[in-house]
Parts: sequence; C-alpha cells; structure tokens
Amino acid sequence: MIKSLIQNKYPLVWIILHLILGFTATITPYVLIAWFYFVILSSLSHVLKKNKSPFILISLLLYLVSFELLSRMARTSPFIPYELGKYLLAAGAIWGIFNFKTRGYSGIVMLVCLLPSLFIDLSGQVQRSDVVFNLLGAVNVALVCWFFYKQNFSSEELGKVVRLMVYPILGILSYTFIKTPDFEEVEFVLGANVDLSGGFGSNQVSTLFGLGTLLVFILIISRQTFSGNFILDIAILFALSFQGLLTFSRGGMIGAVLGVMIILFFLRRASPLVRRKYHLPNVGKYVIPLILVGILSFVVVDQITNGLLSLRYQGETMGTIQGSKVKTLNTISTGRFDIFMGDVNLWLDHFVFGVGAGASRFLRESLTGTIAHVELSRLLAESGFLGLIYFVILSWLGVKLFRGQSNPLIKGILIALYIVAMYTTFHAAMRTYVTPSLLGLSLLAVKTSKKPKPKVRKKHSLKALEPIAS
Repeated sequence: MIKSLIQNKYPLVWIILHLILGFTATITPYVLIAWFYFVILSSLSHVLKKNKSPFILISLLLYLVSFELLSRMARTSPFIPYELGKYLLAAGAIWGIFNFKTRGYSGIVMLVCLLPSLFIDLSGQVQRSDVVFNLLGAVNVALVCWFFYKQNFSSEELGKVVRLMVYPILGILSYTFIKTPDFEEVEFVLGANVDLSGGFGSNQVSTLFGLGTLLVFILIISRQTFSGNFILDIAILFALSFQGLLTFSRGGMIGAVLGVMIILFFLRRASPLVRRKYHLPNVGKYVIPLILVGILSFVVVDQITNGLLSLRYQGETMGTIQGSKVKTLNTISTGRFDIFMGDVNLWLDHFVFGVGAGASRFLRESLTGTIAHVELSRLLAESGFLGLIYFVILSWLGVKLFRGQSNPLIKGILIALYIVAMYTTFHAAMRTYVTPSLLGLSLLAVKTSKKPKPKVRKKHSLKALEPIAS
C-alpha cells in the first residue's frame, strides 16, 4: 500500500479517501484503526527487505505518524496509542539506525545529554507518563538527527514524502469541518477556540493546519502539484488556512507564514544565471494567487468573528481591551513567557543536571502545575547544562544548512522546514510529531532530480519517404 501511495497515480482517489477517513472518525474510530493497520501490514514486506535507500521506511514512518492527531480526536487508544508519533518515530528511527548507514553522530551526543534527567526527580511527584510526555519528544529529535542526517534523497522523493504527510491532515480537516457548529451558535472570544477545532486542543489543531498549509505550498512552488490540478490545490490551501485561522490559536498559522517567507526569500535572491541553471519557478506566477488565498481566508474569518481575529493576532485579550490588563510579552504569548522565566530560574538553581525529566512543572514558582510550552526552557530546567548543550548542537545543525545546497529552492525548503520545526518548539514544545519530522526532513541530503531530456525526433531522409517500387 505504501508504494501505491508513493506512486500517487490517482491523487483524487487518495484525497477523497482521507477526507472520508476524517468523516468516519466523527462516527466510529474503527475505520481509521482498520486503515492504519492495513497500511502497516501491507507495507511491512517492503520495509523489512534489504534496501539501499531508507526512502520507503521514511515514507511509511512519516505517513503513519501524521495520523497522530486524527487518532487522538477519534479516540482510537489503545489500538492506536495516544502518543503514536513518539512511539512510532522512536521505533522507526532505531530500526533505520541499525539497518542503514548513518552519519548523524551529533544525535548520539544529544541522547547522552538527556540520560541523567531520567534518574533525577527533585519534586518526588513525577510519574512514568510524565517522563514519556516530556522527554520522549526530545529523544525522538535526537534519534532523527542520528538517522536522517545526510541520507540521500532526490527532490522528487522529498516531494513524495511531503505529499504523504498532507493526506492525514486532510482527515483532520474533514473531521474539524463536520464537528464545527454553526457560526451563529459560537461565542467568539479573544482566546483559542476549542469548539472550532473539532472539540480538541486548538494549539495542536492549528499547528497541523499550519503544517498542511506550508507543505501544500512547498508542493505547488516546486511544481509537484498535490491533487494534479492547480485550482484544486488552491482550494485545499484555502480550506486549511481558513480552518487554521478559525481555531484562534496563532502558533501554527504564523509558522506557515514564516516557512513561506523563508522559501520566497531564497528564490527572490537567486541570480538570473542560477534561475536558469536550476529551472527555478516564476515566483510571481505562484505567489500572487497564494497571497490572495491567504488574504481572502483571513478577511473572511475576520468578518465571521466581527474583527476579533485581527485583535487576536495583535496580541489583544479581553483584559487588555477592557483596560484591566496591560499588554505585555506574557499576555501576547498567553502565559508562555512566565513559564519560560520560571523554568530559567529553576535552571539557575540547579545548573548542572537540572530537576529531572517532567519535574519542572511541580517545582516552578510561576504557573505551578502547568506544562512547559517552550522546549528550550524545559530542557534547561530539567536537564541543566546538558540541556543547553543539546540545544546548542541542534542549533548548529541548522546553521550548517545555510552552508550547503546550491539549489536555492531546495535550500529554502530545507531551511524553512528546520526553522518551522524549531519555531514550533517555542509554542508547542516537542509534544507532537511536527518538530522531529520536519527536523529529520531538513537534515536530508537532497539532490536536484535530473529532468529527462526531451526526445529528439529523427529527421527522415527523402529516400526513406519515397514509396517502395512495386
């Protein structure tokens, strides 16, 4: 099945299938469960046999983990684990490390940096679920840095993996659309709206819609259409951005805009010679329709919410509008800044090894009991100086991306994936599959696919054209 999905001979069929999966998930979880295990069982033979390239494994892995949020929404646990992305990414990356050549040795150092926090608990309240929830995301990032680093992919293969990651997001789109009540019944406020995110965590839903928006844009700008039809791709882009804006959770949509701007930056600064060499797309041809889609979706949602969307993206709250609160970095970040500073203070008190995995929320003076939304501060508080080393290594891997890749489009895409992955850690930590997946893709050694040379028609001689004498 994974090969059929990769080949994408019938894109409309796959799009409709995944929309149906989201629709049926609003009624019963068993259709989604059946599809999930059918894909696994029908693809195992391709994964288990010896392959020179990890392309099939990575394709299957990133397709399956992209069902993480939809499976949570459909309540498929324990058949599909609640922490699907964390378990599956860890298992797949470990399998890849033992079966393929790997050069990401910095990932090993990152793993070592996390080990001491497993044996420390200064709060005395950490349970096993707390460790999994807080630490396994960082472990996955280290594993993908080890496994994905410099694996050889063509730009066409990268596009195929990106397409696979979009399909399950379409399931979330249809699920959310069905679950969204009539707008007249919704009381819009200056805060994240659970009612308009399918009854689930709006931050996670917004993150996935932002990711889907960015990935579809990548396919369009690299001329690997998602559906096979440009107009339909634009419609899907509008639907993803529209639903993402409706959640009123800003992180995911800001991430999408950030990724798009990075790709366009590298395309715009390419010289005419480089443009011709790599057959770069005409930016205006693609960007103008996409910008119009973004503006249209924002304007429509802003009108539906009576202007509250604009205020939300300006960092306003009901308190700041009424004058009972002053707009500060903490109110703009919805409390994340106070959590960040609380974790930093814990780090200063326990500089070397930190307070232990999952313990910071019990010991923090500000917003005690609230889980960290910023991975950097969590790493510092719970892993101490080793957490800082972990983050420095991760940052250095990103810096190296600026020195590689001569193709501006591929360079822009890889850097956009990396920066969006890192940005996500500052509003959703490493609790979803988004950060490790995008980081892994950004570390691949992607080469420009060689376009087949046009066939030259042979000129027939006049003699060959003469009728045969009878």
